Amino acid sequence: MKIIFMGTPKLSVGTLKALIEAGHEVVLAVTQPDKPKGRGKEMQYTPVKEAALGYGIKVYQPKKIRDAQCIEEIRKYEADVMVVIAFGQILPKSILEMAPYGCINVHASLLPKYRGAAPIQWAVIDGEKVSGVTTMQMDEGLDTGDMLLKKEIVLDEKETGGSLHDKIAEEGAKLCVETLKALKAGELKPKKQGDSPTNYARMLDKTMGNINWEDSAQKIERLIRGLNPWPSAYTDWNGRVMKLWQADVYKEESSHAPGTIVRVEKDGFFVQTGDGLLKVTELQIPGKKKMDAGAFLRGCSIKTGEILKKC
Repeated sequence: MKIIFMGTPKLSVGTLKALIEAGHEVVLAVTQPDKPKGRGKEMQYTPVKEAALGYGIKVYQPKKIRDAQCIEEIRKYEADVMVVIAFGQILPKSILEMAPYGCINVHASLLPKYRGAAPIQWAVIDGEKVSGVTTMQMDEGLDTGDMLLKKEIVLDEKETGGSLHDKIAEEGAKLCVETLKALKAGELKPKKQGDSPTNYARMLDKTMGNINWEDSAQKIERLIRGLNPWPSAYTDWNGRVMKLWQADVYKEESSHAPGTIVRVEKDGFFVQTGDGLLKVTELQIPGKKKMDAGAFLRGCSIKTGEILKKC
């Protein structure tokens, strides 16, 4: 099929590659404009742009996809179908209906659960046991189009936002190829979504990682995993920002206030929460790389009775 591909982050790249390897003709890659990154603020290509150029695919980076000139530019390519995965802009009706097979979206959740910008991380934060990927026929709503195919993914006990991202990227790529094959053959039976049983999976921001020690150990541990690797969960330790990367939940209780370090062992330290203890096993402090708690404790002094608090 003749495809216009729309996507921006790393999550999208596997699907682009899978479409090419399946023999489809990707005539255009539409992605967000380049942005300055790093200390030098040098302009950096989006992951999709970098991948597309590597395949010799023309790249288009509109600031506002809804502008009339952008719509007409896309129309020139006369695609059979458009494939969209984490593009980052809302498509107007004129684009949704432009291609004969419309716009097919690869969404990183089992719709109608977790409509929105960050379904992967919220599934971990909320303690879901199963997540997955859904392909859908896009409409004008926010992730409300008719569902086409699904693939379930069982979450590991220590699943992180990063590990689930990679699983969904891989399975989503396969599911997209399968969807287009069935679409062309007329074998798909679109299914209406109905109401979502979960909250809108709103976009992540750094403030979300500011740990509230009044929360339960289980809730904090899931937050740590869900925000790993970005934007990360963190706390204040003696005026320094301490990022927490891994932790374990213990049902023990103590008479100490939430945030108090109640016990220190060779491989980690225990913090009182609003419900249970949290054993910190991997962390990072400013100027240092991520390290296991045992290595941290061999180089830094942390004592029972010290208080961790919100930044």
